[in-house]
Amino acid sequence: MRRLHVIQLLPALDAGGVERSTLEMAQALVRAGHRASVVAAGGRLLPQLKALGAEHVALAIGRKSPLVLRHLPALRRLFATADIVHARSRLPAWLAYLALRGMPAATRPRFVTSVHGLNSPSRYSAILTYGERVECVSEAVRAHVLRHYPATDPARLVVIPRGVDPSTFPRAPRPDPKARARVARRHPELGGDGPLLLLPGRGTRLKGHADAIALLAHLRADGQDARLWLAGAQQPGRARYVRELRAQAHAAGVAQALAITAPIEAIAEAYAACDLVLQLSRQPEAFGRTVLEAWAVGRPVLGWAHGGVGESLRHWLPEGAIAPFDQAALHARVRAWCLHPPALPATMPPSLQAMQEAGLALYHAVLGA
Repeated sequence: MRRLHVIQLLPALDAGGVERSTLEMAQALVRAGHRASVVAAGGRLLPQLKALGAEHVALAIGRKSPLVLRHLPALRRLFATADIVHARSRLPAWLAYLALRGMPAATRPRFVTSVHGLNSPSRYSAILTYGERVECVSEAVRAHVLRHYPATDPARLVVIPRGVDPSTFPRAPRPDPKARARVARRHPELGGDGPLLLLPGRGTRLKGHADAIALLAHLRADGQDARLWLAGAQQPGRARYVRELRAQAHAAGVAQALAITAPIEAIAEAYAACDLVLQLSRQPEAFGRTVLEAWAVGRPVLGWAHGGVGESLRHWLPEGAIAPFDQAALHARVRAWCLHPPALPATMPPSLQAMQEAGLALYHAVLGA
């Protein structure tokens, strides 16, 4: 099998599902003996990318300005060495598309796109359906594409669910008092013997932090010493939002049982320390990696039953799927699970290796076509 050169494009190498998928496919390519390049601005994941043996081409292709078109000549020069150009975000996809159109057909690499999110339908978003193959990260994403872009050939859509590396998210005992004690030393608000609820997610209202705080208030009103950890909500530029959350918690009388922290690298330990994981996004998400990660560690997940999260919950742990925004049903299910924890699925979630192998197969399929 000949050595391939695959170039992935995205805005930057900061934390997020798109970024992680990029690194995971770069890892698979290098491990299989191929050449992997990533075009993006820098970010905190750049050292990890370089440690994998992938190449980084620093171009600010995520900046929404006409000046971004100045990168087209550089992209064409770079693409001349590639077999596949794989765009994972809208503006980088437009730039890749324009750069490819300006190349001779005989030397033009194949074009692959990924739909990682349930973006609002528009001509701008439609670019992600232009790939010769279109990777969809869930069945929910595939249905979204076909519903809003009916001209898309279904045969070009390939569903590749995200996967979990069991060595990164090892199964932990339930409960895990040692992990809870380590977390409580860093965040004393999370100590005690009552249930610890974890909602991982960035600092935006879309993640449903307010719903989680309301749930905490209900549980503590029941007499439970419940604690809530909003891991990742504290971010640069989000101080005002965090103040709103703390004000809500103070008004509800639960501020002493709430920890709002920055994103954490040791997320597997956070799962191990908690009793339940919440996924309460106010808008449907494309996939929701936290669901599979928590199950891999051995923690049940409850969430609103919409989008990719609802798809995963219905498949793996149906009783964790709650009708969107039904606070009473959420409260009742969490209260029941705190008293009688549910049995977890006997089957482990999809593996990272399976996801990577499917990605490599997609590349070979488009070259074969």
